Amino acid sequence: MAKYLTLKKSNCKNCYKCIRHCPVKSIRFSGNQAHIISNECILCGQCFVICPQNAKEIASEREKVKVLIQSGAPVYVSLAPSFVANYEGIGIGAMEKALCKLGFAGAEETAVGATIVKREYERILAEEDRDILISSCCHSVNLLIQKYFPEELPYLADVMSPMQAHCADIKRRHPDAKTVFVGPCVAKKDEAETYGIVDAVLTFEELTEWMKEAGVTPEAEKDYSEESRARFFPTTGGILKTMAKDAPGYTYLAIDGTENCIAALRDIAGGKIHRCFIEMSACAGSCVGGPVMEKYHRSPVHDYLSVAEVAGKKDFLVDQPDTETVKKSFAPIARTGLQPSEEEIREILLQMGKTKPEDELNCGSCGYDSCRAKAIAIYQGKAEVSMCLPYLKEKAESFSDSIFNNTPNGLIVLNEKLEVQQINLAARKIMNIRSAADVLGDQVVRILDPKIFLTVLDSKHSVKNQRVYLAEYDKYVEQTVIYDKEFHLLIGIMRDVTDEQNERARKEEISRQTVEIADKVVDKQMRIVQEIASLLGETAAEQGGSRRLLCEKIPKNAKFFGIFSDNL
Repeated sequence: MAKYLTLKKSNCKNCYKCIRHCPVKSIRFSGNQAHIISNECILCGQCFVICPQNAKEIASEREKVKVLIQSGAPVYVSLAPSFVANYEGIGIGAMEKALCKLGFAGAEETAVGATIVKREYERILAEEDRDILISSCCHSVNLLIQKYFPEELPYLADVMSPMQAHCADIKRRHPDAKTVFVGPCVAKKDEAETYGIVDAVLTFEELTEWMKEAGVTPEAEKDYSEESRARFFPTTGGILKTMAKDAPGYTYLAIDGTENCIAALRDIAGGKIHRCFIEMSACAGSCVGGPVMEKYHRSPVHDYLSVAEVAGKKDFLVDQPDTETVKKSFAPIARTGLQPSEEEIREILLQMGKTKPEDELNCGSCGYDSCRAKAIAIYQGKAEVSMCLPYLKEKAESFSDSIFNNTPNGLIVLNEKLEVQQINLAARKIMNIRSAADVLGDQVVRILDPKIFLTVLDSKHSVKNQRVYLAEYDKYVEQTVIYDKEFHLLIGIMRDVTDEQNERARKEEISRQTVEIADKVVDKQMRIVQEIASLLGETAAEQGGSRRLLCEKIPKNAKFFGIFSDNL
């Protein structure tokens, strides 16, 4: 089934919107991608309708239909009665002409088959003692019962859908013919493949694209026939409008929307409903609200009126086949998915940060109705722990708070009014602030010179590693101020460099003192050198005889400075 609804992997953005709208949660997330679980899917098409990234697409059968036409066999179209809403102002005659230009042998309204089906419903209610009878026109509803409510299958009418009944009628009249159904529904593609009779299914979108490529435009031409009451079928309550509703003791109900159908089936399972004929449609508004039509934001009221305008008051003139010919059997369809134990559910809830019942917010952001349902989905491999938004938010906040409060650097966050929004422990220590509450909401000027913040705010450019002296606190800090354009915040980072500054000052003082001492030593030695030079000048003429005398007068440290080393 998943082959009829496929995923464009590159488009999926992990928004979980498809999960939230899937009535049976038949979507698995893995590798940051949504995957449809075929044996759980009922092909309602809601994931296709609501995906904001258009990541879901309906598989096309256009090429298959073209091959049928090229085979030489006459190919007839069964056109869903909702076509009058999709192709406004165009009747069946104009549509048939357009379809023949594409190579089809002819086209008829599926409403002909709807007449056959409703007559069989009337017969069952009149002749068979059934407590509850559920219409079997909607394949998504049939799949819902087969997969999720198999115990209620005896209540599902064992009758063909109008699509099948009409295509079977076409083939009785044209034995060599192939049949193609065209409508607003993706589920019909699966129905055609599962039960046969119908050779291919196109959506209105596929047909429209084909006609556009071929340059075929149906003429604006409405048609009305008194014998066309079954044209009401694609609207909510449309089946009931065509039926006699004279079975004694029966209540006739129309239910649309999968969620409402599920609620009704649960009531049936609980023994709360009896002696009813129930028209069930998975789509809100019935077939005129089909996924292909809803995707493009059709107006349900307008579409209903479009159908009502062309629906007559009598049945189509069609021969009713025998009961066995229109019979259809439904069998349960097994689903995978083991159920975890209570202990396993609790373990998964703990992984999600749900340690007590009040932690289970059941916010639905992950797409599941409750945290427990999400935990079961995780156990079944359909979901991931990271899909829990409150968990991720709490985790991110905890992580952020841990970093914010434990970093050795002082951090202060201001809004554009220069009001303190956050301040961490390290910053409070620098400025001798006892508690964050003492300054939160106050102007930063109360605790810091705002000049650097005003500069960054005006320029929208960060200032990095600016060393300043905080005279009020007798502290040296290295300041960095960053402007966050997205959240309109100023983030100040202060590194206390007081010890570094003091150590630098101490070293500078030692260096200064060392220089002073060296200068004094040099001055003293220079005086000695000058004295020696004077002595040398007095005895230059008596060099040989006075060498010994000179050696006695020269201080011993003269050798240390390398003076006269060559002569001594």
